[in-house]
Formats: sequence, structure tokens, C-alpha cells
Amino acid sequence: MAKKIVVSFSGGKDSMLALHKLLESNEYEVDSLLTTINEDHRRTSIHGIREEILDAQAKSLGFRVRKVKIPTVCTNDIYEERMREEMDKLSEAGIRHVMFGDIFLADIREYRESKLKQAGIAGVFPLWGRKSAELIDEFLSLGYRTVITTLDQTKLDKDFLGREINRDWIADIPENVDPCGENGEFHTMVVNGPLFSREIAVEQENHTVSEGNFIYLDFILSE
Repeated sequence: MAKKIVVSFSGGKDSMLALHKLLESNEYEVDSLLTTINEDHRRTSIHGIREEILDAQAKSLGFRVRKVKIPTVCTNDIYEERMREEMDKLSEAGIRHVMFGDIFLADIREYRESKLKQAGIAGVFPLWGRKSAELIDEFLSLGYRTVITTLDQTKLDKDFLGREINRDWIADIPENVDPCGENGEFHTMVVNGPLFSREIAVEQENHTVSEGNFIYLDFILSE
């Protein structure tokens, strides 16, 4: 019998590819997607994707979403408290696994696993140890489409913001930028692919928002 699992889902390409690989294994049954949402701006954390777009992604994928609401100014203590409450709910529901799309940042994985362990839950990392260049090539070969929603201006020129990731994009990025953005260079929003029942139709707004080194481009549903 497949084990129930909750998928940590950002709406971006790494969590999408990890979900794809997880489903290919037939080892787990996906209970739901798990996302942190800014409770003030109603956007996903880090990626800045509007909540209604996240909901459209989940509907197209056929999964319900568990949303952990966090404030705009969120201390580590607040984040850990709210995530601990959610992990306790998963544990009470008999769920013992949570999937993440991490690739090679060992300190992040160790942090996740230490917090999960407190609730009796294990982390699952389908992409772990793979080369970023191989992963982005596989992602594109599978037919997924994704656009850049935010980037670190100290690592990548703002002209990359809003671009769809394709093989031309890969050829254009600087050599010191990880093609999966694993070091935080950029974040993405997936709009179509083999797991989707329908494409997520979005439009770019005409304004951007800067927060420190990061610049965000706003997208809205176009239907």
C-alpha cells in the first residue's frame, strides 16, 4: 500500500519536478500540497505568487492545498511555531512523510529533517544529489513551462524577470548562476506541463516590487 505524503509546494519548477518524480515512483499517495502564504498580501512566500494562481495550479493538478499563514514580518520563532502546528496536524492524521524539492543545500535539508522529526515525520527529497543542469533539462524535456517571478538583482540582471525558462534562457544566464536557482538566484511559477489538466493562463502586470536585493514581477490570472 502506498504511503500517504504531503508535498511542500511553492508553485515553482523544483517542487513541480519533485512532485513529478514522486508520482513516477508509485511509492506514495499524495494527500495534499503544503504552502506558506503571506496572510497580509495573500501571496506565496518567497515566490510571491498570488493565492488565486496557487489555487488554480492545485485545481489543475487535482490536489487540495494546506495553507500555513504567516505575517509579512515573520520571525523565525513565528514561522517555526506555525509550521510545528501544521506538522502536528499531519501527524495526528497519520501522515508520516513530507516531500521537498531541495537539490543540494545540506544545511536546509538538515533543518527540515530536524523539525519534522519532532512530529514523527520524515522528509522525502526526490531531486536530492542530482545535477542542476540535468534537472532543468529533464524539466523542459517533460514539457513543463515556467516563468521567473522574482530574482536577486545582485546575481541576475532584472531583464531576466518574467522570462520563460527555455534552452535559450539557459544559454543566456551567467556561469555563476545555478540553472535551478538553488542558491536563491531566482524563483519561478509553473503554468503548464504533463501533470496539469489545463494551462494556467496568466498576465504580467506593469509594475515590479523591490525588497532588498530581490525584485518581484506581479502576475494575475487572465481568465
